[in-house]
Amino acid sequence: MAFVLVLSHSRRIFLRFYLNARADAFAAGHVEAFDAWNGLPRILLYDNLRSAVLERNGAAIRFNPALLALAAHYRFEPRPVAVARGNEKGRVERAIRYIRDSFFAARSFTDLADLNAQADQWCEGIASDRPCPEDASITVREAFERERASLLALPEHRWPAEERLEVRVPKTPYVRFDLNDYSVPHEHVRTTLTVFADAATVRIVDGVSEVARHARSWSRGEQVECEAHISDLVAAKAAATEHRGQHRLGAAAPSATALLEQAAARGTPIKALVRDLNQLLDESGAAELEIACAEAIERAVPHANAVRLALERRREARGAPPPLPVRLPADERVRGIVVRTGALGDYDHINPGTDADTGEPDDDAPDSTTPEH
Repeated sequence: MAFVLVLSHSRRIFLRFYLNARADAFAAGHVEAFDAWNGLPRILLYDNLRSAVLERNGAAIRFNPALLALAAHYRFEPRPVAVARGNEKGRVERAIRYIRDSFFAARSFTDLADLNAQADQWCEGIASDRPCPEDASITVREAFERERASLLALPEHRWPAEERLEVRVPKTPYVRFDLNDYSVPHEHVRTTLTVFADAATVRIVDGVSEVARHARSWSRGEQVECEAHISDLVAAKAAATEHRGQHRLGAAAPSATALLEQAAARGTPIKALVRDLNQLLDESGAAELEIACAEAIERAVPHANAVRLALERRREARGAPPPLPVRLPADERVRGIVVRTGALGDYDHINPGTDADTGEPDDDAPDSTTPEH
């Protein structure tokens, strides 16, 4: 969309291009024009476009509420031109024809930012140095300097003309805006944030606090990330993994928790100890790890090597072969499963003709296939 605003007396032109014709782009054109001129006219005439006039019935006019809010903020009066009155909008139509011939003809540009930069240069240069249509003895630039004193002053606060969208952050720390994903700090997952965007920048706000700012991408399916967001997320995941490892040890072998507390009191790095104990848990099982950790605590040696030596002594005493490492998948739902050894006495009733101690047939047991007399 091309937004054109022309001052009635000096014919000073403001030209800006946008990738859409939504209300936020229409408002942004006004705001940027007022900023460029450092003021604004008291009355603005509009053609009967939907961004300005929603409905009219004779003299009764229903303005677009977004335009009325903008006009109230800057204190100007919006007026629609009369239907079929070409003379009322001739200044703008002649300016558009001039733009087509002087600016757009055979012009090349790389992107929207380049096109707008060229438009600013053209407005400040060629368009301002042309003779003023109201007085050919002076230029548009000179006429604008005379007209400047009649413009309204800008209000204290700039109108927020950015696109605005409420977004829900999923379980991953990214918000989806205009078919692209923008990173946010991980602590904002599963919350609702507000996205403000203009042609160059995407700002993500929580209440009144800005939590992220990115250069806007005009691609599709792109993931725009802040390095700090990613590094914080990696650190948080590492801390969560360590916490899950401690929880798994505590569920499988309660003495492992006491061992970790004893090690922490001595200044031993807990992360490596948690990793080593979980590896021993995978190799030897929960019951053996519980006994070995209790022995290490009793000897006041809260180290993984002490637990490993205790496990080795018990294995050699049983004459058991060395444990074979089991390669589990990376899925934490699988790695976190703890299997406890159940009591086998509950299975004795399945075959009552077998001695529970020796496994040999019990001569005193009744024959399960011959009825008693």
